[in-house]
Amino acid sequence: MQLFVNDLTVIDFSYLCEQRGIVGESWIVDVLLDGDLNEMSMVLDFGVVKKQIKAIIDDAVDHKLLLPTGSKMLRVTDSDVREGHEFVDFTSNRASYFLQSPICAFAKLECQAITIEAVTEHLIEVIQKQLPDNVKGLSINLRPEVIPSEFYHYTHGLKKHDGNCQRIAHGHRSKINLFKNEQADTELEAYWCERWRDIYLASIEDKVIKEEIELSAFAHDNLQPDHQYFAYMAPQGRFDIAVQEHVLEVVDCDSTVELLADYIGRQLKAEHPNDTIKVVAYEGVGKGAIASV
Repeated sequence: MQLFVNDLTVIDFSYLCEQRGIVGESWIVDVLLDGDLNEMSMVLDFGVVKKQIKAIIDDAVDHKLLLPTGSKMLRVTDSDVREGHEFVDFTSNRASYFLQSPICAFAKLECQAITIEAVTEHLIEVIQKQLPDNVKGLSINLRPEVIPSEFYHYTHGLKKHDGNCQRIAHGHRSKINLFKNEQADTELEAYWCERWRDIYLASIEDKVIKEEIELSAFAHDNLQPDHQYFAYMAPQGRFDIAVQEHVLEVVDCDSTVELLADYIGRQLKAEHPNDTIKVVAYEGVGKGAIASV
């Protein structure tokens, strides 16, 4: 007997890519269970699937930075500054990134590249350990949202968030709808999606000087003149990141979707002062914020 749950959850995360750098991503999760009926004449209670399995998936990868441990461009070491933290040093073909975060902010996958196949295999291994004996098989389908319009990938962190959004390198794959004088403007949408293609979004409030950043010795030996530094304390611990300017946009607000919608609206209003602007900004799949200026 098989039991399925489509659209079980959406995982929002970022991952390290040798070609693109740090990439924000959002994947929809479908689950298929194969097994014998239990004493309740079920393979597994839908409530258990929706709560327990979703919680396992969230704990494994959601709002984390996924690390391909087989990549020769990656170094992961214990922090010698803060207990329970790790240094992550990554030099991609596009840019170099250096981080310190609590261990819980990273997910290590035994692969050379983060792919749907690699994440699927990782999740199946994690979930199977916690399934009842009557469940004999597990399939997971990870899929990006079908977006016929423009979209972008961004990575950020929210220090004021008391949940996992506080992690300094998690992200989303998001579409955006922009309206000028109540008319959809696909040219503006294309511009912003190119501007924020595989971008790291940082708040000016979190910017620190080089002397204040906490990174590995390797990172300090390999920092470039165009690296900028951001750090903050949050409930889970200390978060630090160094990002090069060409893969970075520093915003004058927190990077919540509400304030990002307002930020984009203000940028467009400054360029088009005589027009009305409406921004429908998404954070991953099926959620977002609307700003009108």
